[in-house]
Amino acid sequence: MMSPMNEHVFPDTLEKIRHARSLSTRPWEERLTPYASIGAVLTQRAAETPDREFLIFHGDNGREQVLTYAEFHRQARQLAGLLLGPLGLHPGDRVATLMGNDWRTVLIYFGAWLGGMTVVPINTGEDDERVRFILENSDARILFALGDQIRRAEALHPQLSALRSIVPVQAPDHNDIPHLDQMLAGQPPCADLPELTPDAECLIVYTSGTTGAPKGVLLDQANLLADAHAIAEWHRFTPQDRAMCVLPIHHVNGTVVTLMTPLYYGGSVVLHRRFRAHTFWQTLAGERCTWCSVVPTILAFLCERGEDLTRYDLSHFRHILCGAGPLTVELAARFDRMFGIRVVHGYGLSETTCYSCFLPIDLPPEDYHYWMQECGFPSIGCPILANEMAIHDAEGRPLPPDTRGEIVIRGHNVMKAYFKRPDANRDTFAHGWFRSGDEGFYRMGADGRPYFFITGRIKELIIRGGVNYSPFDIDEVLNAIPGVRAAMAVGFENDFYGEEIGAYVQLQPGATLTEEDILRACRQKLPFAKSPKVVVFGDTFPVTSTGKYQRNRLKPLFAAWKNRQFRDNT
Repeated sequence: MMSPMNEHVFPDTLEKIRHARSLSTRPWEERLTPYASIGAVLTQRAAETPDREFLIFHGDNGREQVLTYAEFHRQARQLAGLLLGPLGLHPGDRVATLMGNDWRTVLIYFGAWLGGMTVVPINTGEDDERVRFILENSDARILFALGDQIRRAEALHPQLSALRSIVPVQAPDHNDIPHLDQMLAGQPPCADLPELTPDAECLIVYTSGTTGAPKGVLLDQANLLADAHAIAEWHRFTPQDRAMCVLPIHHVNGTVVTLMTPLYYGGSVVLHRRFRAHTFWQTLAGERCTWCSVVPTILAFLCERGEDLTRYDLSHFRHILCGAGPLTVELAARFDRMFGIRVVHGYGLSETTCYSCFLPIDLPPEDYHYWMQECGFPSIGCPILANEMAIHDAEGRPLPPDTRGEIVIRGHNVMKAYFKRPDANRDTFAHGWFRSGDEGFYRMGADGRPYFFITGRIKELIIRGGVNYSPFDIDEVLNAIPGVRAAMAVGFENDFYGEEIGAYVQLQPGATLTEEDILRACRQKLPFAKSPKVVVFGDTFPVTSTGKYQRNRLKPLFAAWKNRQFRDNT
């Protein structure tokens, strides 16, 4: 069943959310796009260009699957029929995936959307407790699992009250449960899809907050359509454009930018199981991709490899989109010097569907250099047509240019609400705009447009490689180690991941714990990406006058590891 809004929002917050989801010149009810649903876009593309390649999937050894628009449409309708028929789901139900990047993951997403269901994508790198929380909190009815995630899902199943069944996407090696390929083999395409409105919920993406509790960002089909439309318009994409997706599609960047946006403008996408620096440029050239969306970490890895691009024909390639993490002036300049390929920097959040702003794509070289390298921070650009942006003070008052405050956003790509979190929604929409929790400022350009900058995070999230981690989760693990008196996780600047994770530790009197002891204990509880990589020992913690720890004052203690790349050697 579709969740009622009173689960998510106190009555006094409803009008503020409606204001935050509207443009000043266009209320939420006046849609930016002519499409009533994602399925309407897919149906039109399949009718107009049935033989055009839409989805090209690259596994570890190159191309594994290619689907035209007609084939993808037919198989997505089969998936919808399976969900609505044999699997017994209804519009409004939640469908979870624990899969990673795979062409069948995309089919599940779109099949669920055609059936009016909400997708709950789960990062396979999360620990079991977080996976369990997401499945339980979202009331997911069914879970699709792939590979070694099947056993993991089966072990969690008894703890989940709402989960009806687990569907292996491929044949499991330990039982004879029917798997997805078998189920689809005899499943006709759904001939009677539900009629959906743009307000149909379609995605819950879980993100960490400063409290450490995961929050589900609830998006509807209109959110995805509006952001895809605005991204396509900003970059002037046409049906001849082909994207390359190397980002995980459990994240809105992979889902909205490199799956929904190509569908919206009628182009194609090359989806990779994982990013590989040594094949990036070769595949980009071979597949004749015209654009790619990345996070700063990928730029750092490509610079480290330093491949000679004269080996490849990249004449068709336009530019790289980059966001979802802190990009430094140093890295932007290094990439520009090495490759001479323009990086169109941008910014957005899961709560705003994905991107909210970009640098203009047609800036003259001198202007591009100014906004990317001469302002102290690389500019995140100007608002796209789906939303408006401003800088507010703590009371929600707008601030003038070159004055730091909180980045706030309103428009058609702003989320419906945090799922089952009326408290968080009241705070986030307190002033009728979405409060990002990020600090920034804007500067007026000679073209009369505001150019925005992000200077830090008001919320103490650690953004490693474009993925948000709550330091409070890591604090809990650190402080549970015998011999530790007090400890805090610290996100410090790192050339490879934008930020890396360190631990500041105060030992109990007489304790003899070493750095290796601390790191080993963390790895027993946390995945490598979320674990501290460096330990700094100290005797005191910086605190405010009210006794609150000042986490950000610990960052300089980790400056020596700015240029260090940490690898998982387990």
